[in-house]
Amino acid sequence: MRFIRYEDETGTVRHGALQRDGSALRIAGDIFGSFEVTQEPATATRILAPVAPTNILGIGRNYRPPGQMGRDQQLDYPIVFMKATTAVIGPGAPILLPRHLPSDDVRYEGELAVVIGRRCKNVPRDRAFDYVFAYTCANDLTARDWQGRCGGQWWRAKSFDTFAPLGPCLVGLDEIADPSALKIRTTSNGTLVQDGSTADMIFDVPALIEFLSGETTLLPGTVILTGTPPFSAAMPASSASLKPGDVIAVEITGIGTLTNSVAAEDWYSPPTGGAAGRISQEP
Repeated sequence: MRFIRYEDETGTVRHGALQRDGSALRIAGDIFGSFEVTQEPATATRILAPVAPTNILGIGRNYRPPGQMGRDQQLDYPIVFMKATTAVIGPGAPILLPRHLPSDDVRYEGELAVVIGRRCKNVPRDRAFDYVFAYTCANDLTARDWQGRCGGQWWRAKSFDTFAPLGPCLVGLDEIADPSALKIRTTSNGTLVQDGSTADMIFDVPALIEFLSGETTLLPGTVILTGTPPFSAAMPASSASLKPGDVIAVEITGIGTLTNSVAAEDWYSPPTGGAAGRISQEP
């Protein structure tokens, strides 16, 4: 089953079930609890990120370099970071280049995102899929220069507004029973810059859920960003840092394509002091 999240003509945020012909039917109830697919068409005025995360947990350096076989024995545990849930945007929404805390080096990374569907803790790997609700595409944006300015910690650099595009839909386990061999392709302005497979993960999805749930409760709606495959050695240097007008697309087998354009943040100084104003984007 495929789920979208949308805003209807009254401004109400709802979920819909995608149909084979591209239409959608409104869902009544809680997708992480009890729900039903109605026969009422989903009338969307705006497509949103397919989930409003309760937490976003990211994994760093989780893909083997090209040509390397087997698990990297130097990594005993996954490298984990968090992103602010307010960084989420949906398909088609603009990625905004920061101007209040300016960055001249914003990078993108196409990733498989796992959405947890049931509250869980201390999950053994052989039961990990019992707690997965669905999968979607993600783009993990990072202001690389802010990583250096903040002592190397990642949260600040990865949590600016619009730095967590998700979409275009959630795809359930009935369509993706095994996420261990999905193709991930990222293009920048139509040029292929990433062409990888989840088969090259160092820590696969069950291993990540087992580790992340260890002594830590994962709530329904938790999004796990599973890491990004290597970039093409032929990637043009000019495409490494984003600039206004760029278009980034992340495509994953069986899920679809998440596409977002890039724009400069509209920044101003308020006349009576306080924090600088900026465009905000709803998830």
